[in-house]
Amino acid sequence: MKALLLKYWDSLRSSFWFVPAAMACLAVVLAFAAVELDKAVGEDWLERLGWSYSGGAEGASLLLGTVAGSMIAIAGTVFSMTLVAMSLASSQLGPRLLRNFMRDTANQVVLGTFVATFVYCLLVLRTIRRADEMVFVPHLSVSIGVMLAVVSIGVLIYFIHHVSVSIQANEVVARVGRELEEGIDRLFPRQLGKPESEPANGTGEASLPAGFKREARPVGAHKDGYLQLIDADALMNLAGQDDLLLRLERRPGHYLVKGQAMVMVWPGERVNEDLVEQLNDAFVLGDQRTATQDVEFSFLQLVEIAVRALSPGINDPFTAIACVDRLGSALCRLARCDMPSPLRFDGDGRLRLVAPGATFAGIADTAFNQIRQSARSNPAVAIRMLDAIAQIACHVHHPQDLHCLQRHADMIVRGAREAVPEADDLAAVEVSFTAVRQALREFQG
Repeated sequence: MKALLLKYWDSLRSSFWFVPAAMACLAVVLAFAAVELDKAVGEDWLERLGWSYSGGAEGASLLLGTVAGSMIAIAGTVFSMTLVAMSLASSQLGPRLLRNFMRDTANQVVLGTFVATFVYCLLVLRTIRRADEMVFVPHLSVSIGVMLAVVSIGVLIYFIHHVSVSIQANEVVARVGRELEEGIDRLFPRQLGKPESEPANGTGEASLPAGFKREARPVGAHKDGYLQLIDADALMNLAGQDDLLLRLERRPGHYLVKGQAMVMVWPGERVNEDLVEQLNDAFVLGDQRTATQDVEFSFLQLVEIAVRALSPGINDPFTAIACVDRLGSALCRLARCDMPSPLRFDGDGRLRLVAPGATFAGIADTAFNQIRQSARSNPAVAIRMLDAIAQIACHVHHPQDLHCLQRHADMIVRGAREAVPEADDLAAVEVSFTAVRQALREFQG
């Protein structure tokens, strides 16, 4: 249930309708409250304020009608501008970045401001009574409508600036980089899982019972899709209730085919239809990868921008270099973290869940492989990748991580030796490679 709620919350944050709808509901409440206050306090008290609307019914109707018509027209314009910005970002930087633009709270609030002002003015307009009826002019409500219109103009000016900035490549790269760093801090807290004696990037195989492979039974997925979320707390509670040991076979980001094993259950004879349903409820599958529990997805977003920038049709190495800088910064942060143990114990110290996670080497492969393959003939990007590796080496704590960095540095320089025709350019790559080797030797020693 917790994982499902997280999925729904993430979907709401990535939608264009939730914030505007919430603001429109607040506008409805404000309209009714303002009209009731108008009826309660009377016109004489409002006139003493000095700033409230003091005209008649015809003027109030015309004013609110003008504001409402303008707001709905501007809302359509704002939505069109947003779609144009998203289309440009999709074609230049990659379609998977559309989700980041849709999650932009500023765009949602701007659209919601115009919709809410329109709804407010429309509801207040219907309460105005003219001379042939019992006259009623909600002066305070009309004044609030004018204030909302003025605020909306300021929001429109801000939106034009925000859209102009948000579609710039460096700004997009920086935004994705910040989300990546936040994801690393969220998904790799210190001392997650135990015991500390378990290797940081181990799989927990040594701690499994002797007959686990022979006696455990797999539980498969109910449908096809990407594994987005795993409710580890629900799995721990279920394992404790039924005295089970669970080992996850897939982690968030993996694609599952219907029936493919998600988790192994030991002892296998305790598996029944009810248990299978409860286990499937702890796994959330969807049509696309998300960054909620999948740190590699955020790395891939930066990789996608870099690879597109290096394509012959775009040929923008500066954007690729900016992506490499952000990837290097994220890997430095990741190298300082302790990879969580795959072992999870209950309150009595009994092993209940084995959850192999991502490793530093696997994430480094995700960050560097595709960019290296696309930048074989680009010395500037190769040099920046080597510089990033030298910087990452200052933060690693485990020998296997240093070996991973050395492996990537070797592959980068081999690719440059094969693809870079100019001797001086290749010499610059070799200089950076020498600096990487020296940095790795220092920290190995």
